[in-house]
Formats: sequence, structure tokens, C-alpha cells
Amino acid sequence: MKLLLSALLAAFISLTSVAQMPFGTPAKGAKAPEMNFGKIIGKIVDEQGKPVEFASVVLLKTVQDTATKQNKDILVKAVQGEMNGEFSMKDLPVMGRLKLKISSVGYKTLEMPIAFQFPKMDGSFAPPKPGQQPDPAMIAKFMAGFEKDLGKLKLENDNKVLDAVVVTATKALVEMDIDKKTFNVDKNIVTAGGTAVDVMRNIPSVQVDIDGNVKVRNAAPTLFIDGRPTTLSLDQIPADVIEKVEVITNPSAKYDASGSMAGIINVVLKKNKRNGYNGFVNAGADRFGGSNLMGSFNLQQKKVNLSLMLMNFNMRNNTNGYSERTSTIGGINSNVYQDIESKTKGSMVFSRLGLDYNLTNKTSFSIAGILGSGQFSPSEDIDIKNTTSGFTSYSNRISSSERSFKPRGGQMGFKHSFAKAGEELTVDLTYFGGTNKNDGLYSTNYLNGTQITGTQIQKNIGSGDNKFMTFQTDYVKPLKNEVTLETGLRFQLNELSNINDNSLKAVGSDTYKNITSASTNYESKNNVYAAYISLAGKVKKLFSYKVGLRGESSAYDGKLLNTGEKFSNRYPISLFPSVFLSKNLTQSDQIQLSVTRRVNRPNFFQIIPFVDYSDSLNITRGNADLVPEFTTSSEFSYSKTKGSATFLTSVYYKHTNNLITRYLNQEVNPISGKLDLINTYINANSSINYGAEFTYTNKIVKWWDITANVNFYNSKINIDNIDKGVSTDALWTVFGKLNNNITLPKKWVIQVSGDYQGKTNLPITQNQGMGGPPMNQAQSSSQGYIKPFYGFDLAIKKTFLKNDLASLTLSVNDIFKTRGNTQVSTGEGFTQTYYRISNPQIVRLNLSFRFGKMDMSSLKKSSNSSNMEGMQMQ
Repeated sequence: MKLLLSALLAAFISLTSVAQMPFGTPAKGAKAPEMNFGKIIGKIVDEQGKPVEFASVVLLKTVQDTATKQNKDILVKAVQGEMNGEFSMKDLPVMGRLKLKISSVGYKTLEMPIAFQFPKMDGSFAPPKPGQQPDPAMIAKFMAGFEKDLGKLKLENDNKVLDAVVVTATKALVEMDIDKKTFNVDKNIVTAGGTAVDVMRNIPSVQVDIDGNVKVRNAAPTLFIDGRPTTLSLDQIPADVIEKVEVITNPSAKYDASGSMAGIINVVLKKNKRNGYNGFVNAGADRFGGSNLMGSFNLQQKKVNLSLMLMNFNMRNNTNGYSERTSTIGGINSNVYQDIESKTKGSMVFSRLGLDYNLTNKTSFSIAGILGSGQFSPSEDIDIKNTTSGFTSYSNRISSSERSFKPRGGQMGFKHSFAKAGEELTVDLTYFGGTNKNDGLYSTNYLNGTQITGTQIQKNIGSGDNKFMTFQTDYVKPLKNEVTLETGLRFQLNELSNINDNSLKAVGSDTYKNITSASTNYESKNNVYAAYISLAGKVKKLFSYKVGLRGESSAYDGKLLNTGEKFSNRYPISLFPSVFLSKNLTQSDQIQLSVTRRVNRPNFFQIIPFVDYSDSLNITRGNADLVPEFTTSSEFSYSKTKGSATFLTSVYYKHTNNLITRYLNQEVNPISGKLDLINTYINANSSINYGAEFTYTNKIVKWWDITANVNFYNSKINIDNIDKGVSTDALWTVFGKLNNNITLPKKWVIQVSGDYQGKTNLPITQNQGMGGPPMNQAQSSSQGYIKPFYGFDLAIKKTFLKNDLASLTLSVNDIFKTRGNTQVSTGEGFTQTYYRISNPQIVRLNLSFRFGKMDMSSLKKSSNSSNMEGMQMQ
């Protein structure tokens, strides 16, 4: 330490000859040494002398651009002031032209020069001799010259700037990151009063089928809420609480390697961080008798933020369609035609209470709880015409059931930001679960003309429980040369239990007989353990990168309660690399390349070799021989921004080995002992999916903006390992969306949108459970296709009251009744066509009202935080 101090003091003295210059300019031809030991402190106040909270403080250095020979400012350091207005910066360069800028929303920016003056030394001073201890008083005198107390720095009010920020700030419709695309949807009016399913219909890249099932590039993605897995479904999330949707087509090593090969859809909910209280109330109804009522309240005071959301949703769904199946089973030809009418009435209550607490400016803690309940009453009326070997019979099947569920969940989070910018530790614990019950009655009347000749009744009574718990911790640390290290651990536990009893009252019988072999009673447990590490940074000015490696293992155990049979498997550690590369060709042109590997393991439902006969029209069985499927995905993207226009194109390719998919086959039914068509699961030999996607957003004129998306893709599933020489046809098809927003005078807005789906293979059904509503499941993706369909939506919104506190929205979905879905499937001894259309021309009216009292100092904090993040990333 003595030697170090001596060397520093000698360095100081050697510079005394130039220290009298205004900025310490070195002598001609000499190179200035790096001397970063300056420090400044100060306190920011307003015109009344009150502290300005969380102001943005930036230190800039003026240098000469070697290319243009012009002066330019570069960022030296940026910090955020404290709540009491104080700030400090250390390790600053003591030489050069420095400039301090202080800004805060609602105030004029303060700009001032900063100059460190070297202390003047008298001629009697001499540097210490080698081995001699330096004079502490002399060192203190030198160091004191490089610490400046700026005192109180006064900011002047600027209401004009504040108004501009509050009124005109808008988000880009599409934002691009190195591993995801973000779509801001909080301004979408077509979805007002609907659910997240309606939001997805307006997201580029996302397809929604007639049942509300979401697909990305013709496969089902994994659903996240606020970056965490969830057991909630999209129709359980109100559209009005969604701020943005992140589409992650190629998840990095940070995310689970297991799950859907279609990637991840992350629904980000609206959050309010403004001091004071505020909230909103939404109420609406549709022409089928459905309604929605939702309220949100937020209270923030200093370190505490409390939020509450309550929602009641009543649904009325109407579906009509038909199904026709021609088959030859055991040499017997038959044709079954069904005319189907389905209705579902239901209600759901959902609540969320959350608390965020800032322990310090760098440490925060959050906790949230979710409670809900729902009850649905689906009913179905099917007229059946069955022609077998020239003989025709008629029957009418009426089903009615009651299904209820009670979701529950909790989230706890901890986040600590270290002194070094960008270094942080997060810990999250998430729990989702719930109970469910069902009570179904299926009555089949056999007819002779209009006369009932006999009736068979089947009862299905069940209950279940599920628990989904995830623990994850992530650590991010910036390293040298703009490299960032990220690593984390994850543990996931999923427990399921189900009791499902079936009984049958045959034709002519007065009693119900339990069908033990058709009762699905089971317990299962699935654990996943994972760890990952990734590095992100830049290679000079060539390109940016993010590379990662994830290790993952899992185990599951299951038991059939009726028979005592146990099923288990242990999957060893597998490695899943991911590579993301990005290069800015110009300030407005960017290219990206990504390659990842993922896995989809068969779940308990797909493995148990149990014949589910609870629905005699849809018999299913698991396959104990299933093995995991592995997918390699690659994607190349190019984006260009010009003015208000953004163009994004992506070329992608996916190859999957041992694809897990449904397969309809003739087998002996162990219940009846006869040949029957049974829907099971298989490992297809392989599948490929590749294509090109184009997205364009632009504000054509001041009052009209559009978002257009077109996806050309080819998909093929090879099942020659099951049926030699048999595979689905490789289909080139197209999927497109167009969304128009038109702003009219007097605060009127019109939105017109449409979509088109060309002929395509049936979507891959990954991790789908067994069973389901009668005739409500797609056949195997390896055995069929969907015919083309299209649809148009229209919405009109009027904003009124002071400060636009209220709005009224009228929307119409599927205006021309054209979103009917026709599925055609073929296989060994059968051909089936299945058509349905659900809720055509549904009209919704929705009223929204905002309220609250806001403390503007919180807005300043929020805005400045955003500014600081942007500056630190430069």
C-alpha cells in the first residue's frame, strides 16, 4: 500500500507543470494518462427548495470524432438521484472537458461544466524517495482537490415539457429484441370486453382456431403470464388487463427446454406505479347474453404499492356444425352423419391482490395471491344417422354437464440490484393450482321415425386437483468489455390427481351399472430440474451475441388407482444449447440469427395404456412406448425501420425427431371386445416445418395506421415408421392478418381487421390430456388437414369526459359468418369431415371508466428510470 501511494503521489507531482491549464491538457505530443479518481456530490432541489426525487444525472465528456474531426459528447457515467434529491458520482476522469446534465419530468434540464483543478504545490515540496513513506497530509491535500461539492442545484419548472410527455407519449406497436418480438396491445379496441383469446386473434404470427386454441406456426405454444408458467387458460384472462404480448418463437437457454416446440407466448399484464390512487372499471355485454364486469384499484405511497383486481365474466357460446365419418371396420361398411348443436353457459370470478415493497432503492420484494372460481354448463344436441351394411338407424344424443373449477395461486419475488450497474439477483417462487369437478349425463335415444324405441344413459362424475410450483433464481453480472453473464437454477413440480367414475344404464334396464374399466382414476407427479448459463455481448462493432447452455433432467411417477398399476420414468440430464446473433447494418437495418434445441417429453396422460370410454364417440388410449421428441429450430430475421414504418421478415426451419402426435387407428376395444376406431398417441418418424414470415407496421397518414402479417409455410409429418410408405402431404400454405386503426375527429376511432388461413395440416397436439367434450377434438395431425377460411372484425370507439376518462366501444366479430372450421382426416379404413362455426357475428358493447388521483413525483421517477436505463445501455 505504501508503494502504491508513493507511485500515485509521484504521478500527481509529475503533472504539476500542466495542472494550471483549464482542463489539464497534456504537453504537445504527450499522451494523457488515465486518471479516474474524481468525485462529485450535490443535492437537486426545485424552485421552492424542496428535493426533486429520482432525477436523472448524467456526466458527459467532449471529445473529437476521429472521422469527422467534430466535437461530440460521450457518456461517462449516469446515476439516479435519491428520494431526498442527493446524488454522488465517483471514479470520474479528472482531465478533459466534462459536462453535467440533470433532468426530471416537469423541469427544465440543467446543464453545467465540471472541471477538476490540480492542487497548487509550493516549491519546497519534493516527491518521496524510494522506500520513504509519503506524507499523509500531502496525499489528503492532493485528493481533496478532486472532490467537488456542487451544493444545491436548482431545477426550474417546465409545465410545457410535462404536458408533452404525458399527453403524446406512445409505444411502438412492435418492438424487436434479440430473442423475442413484443406487440403492445393496450390500445386494441376490437378486444374490449373480451378475453385473451380475442387479443391473440389480433397478434401477428398467432393463429386462433374455432375452439380458441392458439397456434404459432401451426403448433401450440406454452403460455406464460408475466414471465412465469401458469395453469390459467387464455379464456380466463380478461383482455382489458393485458398490456403487451411477447412472442418467443425460439426460446433461449433461460427458458425451459421442455414444452411446446412452438415456443412461448408471454402475456404481460398492466401495472401501475404512480403515487396516489387510481383504477378503472369496465362493464360490457354481448348479443348472446354474455357479460363482463371488471374493476382494478391501485394505491402507491412511497415504498409500497398495493394493487387489487376483481373480475366477473359470464359467457354464452353457441356452436353449430356437422360430422360425417365413413369407415370399414372388420369388413363392415358404415357411414355415420351427425348434426351438432352445442351451447355453453358459464360464469367465472377472478381476483388478484398484489403487494410490492421497496426495502431500499436497490432491493424490492413482491407478493401476490390469485383466487377464482368458475362454473360452466355445456350442453349438446346431436342427431345421428347411422348406415351400416345398407341398414339405416337414427338416434338422438343429448348431453348436459356441469363443470366447475377453483383456481388458486401465489407469487413471491425478490430482486436486488448491486452497486454495479446491471448486476442483479432475482428469486421467484410461483404456485398455481386448483380443484375441479364435473358431472355429465349423456342420453342416447334410439328412434323409429319420431318414436323413441329405447334409451341408453351414461353418467360421468369426476373431480380432480392440480398443483404447479416453480422456484427459479437468476443472477446477472456485467463483465469486462460489455459482456454480460447470466445464470440461474430452476425447479418445477407438477402434481395431478383425478377421480372419474362412469356408470351406464343400458336400453331396457332400470339400474346403472358401474363401468370400472372406463373410469380414469389416477395420481401423477412430474419434476423438472434445470440450470443454465449464458453470455451476451458485442464483438467490437461487428455483431451482438447471446449464447447459452441449459442442462435439464426430469422424472415422473404415476399410478392408476383402480388397478394399482404404476408408471415411472427418469430422463437423464440433456444439454440444450442456444445461439443468438444480431448485427446492426445501419441505424435502421438489423439482421438476426438464432439456433436452439428443445425437448418435449410425453406426459402421464399420453403414456398410460388405459382406454378412456367415458365418451363412446371419442375413445382414447395412451401409449406406454412413447419416447421424448427433440426439435432443432433455426431462424433468420431482418428488420428495417424508416420513419413510422417497421418491416420485419423471418425465415425459419424446424426439424423434430420422434414427434408425439395423435393417431386414429382400428383396434380391438377391450370394453366391447370388437374392432373400433381408437384415438391414441404415436411417435412419428419425424416432422419438418419451414417458411417465411413478413410483418409490416406503419402510420400511413396521421389518422391511419396498419399492421400486416403474412406467413408462408410448409409442414410435413412422416409416419412411415407406423404405416410404411405413408406420410402426410407436404402442404405449402399461407396465413395472413391485416389490422387498420383509423382516428377520426372528436375522439372517434375505428378498427377494421381480417385474417385468412389457407389449407393446412392439422395442428400438432402436444401435451394435450386425454378425453374432452364429445366430438370436440381434432383428429391426428398426421392424418388430416383444415380447409381454408377467413374472417373480418369491426370496432368503433368513442372517448369522452374530461381527460378522456371514459370510453364506449362497440365491436362485431366474424361479420360475414366465414370463420367456419372444416377438418378432413383419413386413415386406415376411415374418412371423416368435421365442420363447426362458433359465435358468428357476435356484437359486444363495452364501457370503460378511469379514476384516480396521481402524485406527479412518481411519474417523474418512472420516466427518469426509463431514461436512465436507455443511457446506461448506450
